[in-house]
Parts: sequence; C-alpha cells; structure tokens
Amino acid sequence: MVDPFVYPAANRIAGVDEVGRGPLVGAVVTAAVILDPANPIVGLADSKKLSEKKRLSLFDEIKDKALSWSLGRAEPEEIDRLNILHATMLAMQRAVAGLHIQPDFVLIDGNRCPKLPMSSLAVVKGDSRVAEISAASILAKVTRDREMTELDLRFPQYGFAQHKGYPTALHLEKLAEHGATEEYRRSFAPVRRALGLE
Repeated sequence: MVDPFVYPAANRIAGVDEVGRGPLVGAVVTAAVILDPANPIVGLADSKKLSEKKRLSLFDEIKDKALSWSLGRAEPEEIDRLNILHATMLAMQRAVAGLHIQPDFVLIDGNRCPKLPMSSLAVVKGDSRVAEISAASILAKVTRDREMTELDLRFPQYGFAQHKGYPTALHLEKLAEHGATEEYRRSFAPVRRALGLE
C-alpha cells in the first residue's frame, strides 16, 4: 500500500507527468494540470492502470474541467542531443510554462524535478497518489498514443499502433527488417544497432 500523499500548503497546485521515456521512436510527451477543487473529476488514476476507453473519457473531462492544462514535448532530435533525462526535464518545463494560470507549487511524478520558477516537489508513484499528476499522466498518454497511431498510418510496416514505440520483440524485428525512419531516437542502443552504428 502506497502512503497517502500530504499536499503542501499552496493555492494553485499543478501536477506534471511524462509518457514516452522508454520508446525508441517519437517525442517524450509531458502534461501539466491544475485541477479545479470546485469541479472534481471522479476516477483519476495512473493512466497505465486505466482501460483505453476510460482514459479517453477522462482525457476530455480533464480538458473541460481543469482550471488550466498544457502539453510539453521534446522531439527525437532533442532527446539525441540532450539525453532522455534532460529532454524529459525540458519537456516538463515547457508543459508548466504553457499553463495560462501560473501555479504556486508543482508536483512532479518521479524522483527529480526540472528547474522551475516556483516551488516543486518530486513524488515517487505520484501518478497513483496525486490527482493532479494522475490527470497529467492521462493527458500525456492519450496524446502520445494518438501520435503513435498516426505514425502507424504513415509507416504501417512497423506496428506502432500496437507497441507504441516501445522496444518489444516485434518492434525490434521490424526495426531490423525496415531500418529507422527519421522519427527514431538515434542515441538509443537498439536503434544504433539497427543502423549499424554500434
């Protein structure tokens, strides 16, 4: 059982989460969400534990009811240049900067915070413990999954809609067979191997 989270004393709290650190292809996508205490959303949870149907209905509800929400991203070229950790931090900064209401405190899923102009706290397993982070995880996951579905339409031979870019056995097989498109992260070892860069 995860300990219940004790919120900091703050008026406007944003939750931030990312999706897409592990895949070999596409952007890392982040979201920042400030929920409206007067307009609660039932059923928020870690996006990975929800069915796709539930995620999609919550995605629309979060966008409708949140006081403010924003998406941030770092593209494959940035991931290759900065490394995945620094690119993720940059994408989180972009998500927070994109909020039209400035939060006075930011809760970040994980064990480290990007540099932000306001107080922040990293929350391990935050996507299961903090409603704002759960909401951010849902926005980020649905957004990135949609991008993988779009990529699948452009490159059906890779199976992106199925594996979402993660290095599954099927994906590695397709990568070896077809090579890497420009959306691939060339700094990731399986991609380097497929391109003969190792």
